[in-house]
Amino acid sequence: MSNILLFVYGTLKSGEPNHYLMKDELGGTCELFKSGKAVTVMKYPLVVASRFNAPYLLYLPDQGHHVEGELYEVDKTRLEILDGLEAHPEFYERHKVHVTLDGTSGPEVEAQAYFLVKYRSYMLDLPFLKSYTSNVEGKRYVSPKDRPTGTLKYWHEVHTSHEKPEQ
Repeated sequence: MSNILLFVYGTLKSGEPNHYLMKDELGGTCELFKSGKAVTVMKYPLVVASRFNAPYLLYLPDQGHHVEGELYEVDKTRLEILDGLEAHPEFYERHKVHVTLDGTSGPEVEAQAYFLVKYRSYMLDLPFLKSYTSNVEGKRYVSPKDRPTGTLKYWHEVHTSHEKPEQ
């Protein structure tokens, strides 16, 4: 497998809590592609949900906004690390996405992004964001290292293939 372009829109962006996973010391390669700035060609709903206030890019083209993010070139080793964080393909799923570089007027390229495909219907009633930060409207993101053990127990809040665990 050759390197791929990966569009990140949430906690993996520069300045966000999980950006450390994009750093070289973890193994594999991960580099900003050109300026790194990118915007989705199609509109998608980007929402913040769950008790951990995590960002979710819902797989519903032509809804929401042209989402702003960053574009990275990653190799197989780094992609496996990121797939682990995103629980691909059990939770998030990587799909093709077209983005423009340097804003909406730059050249268009094909990349991949992590989408929530099997999402709960209430999520379509949440505010759609154009850009994510880890403190949206006073809702601070809770990183995996700060969560209680057994974090899979929250997946039912946003993912339709997961049921609420028994207490």
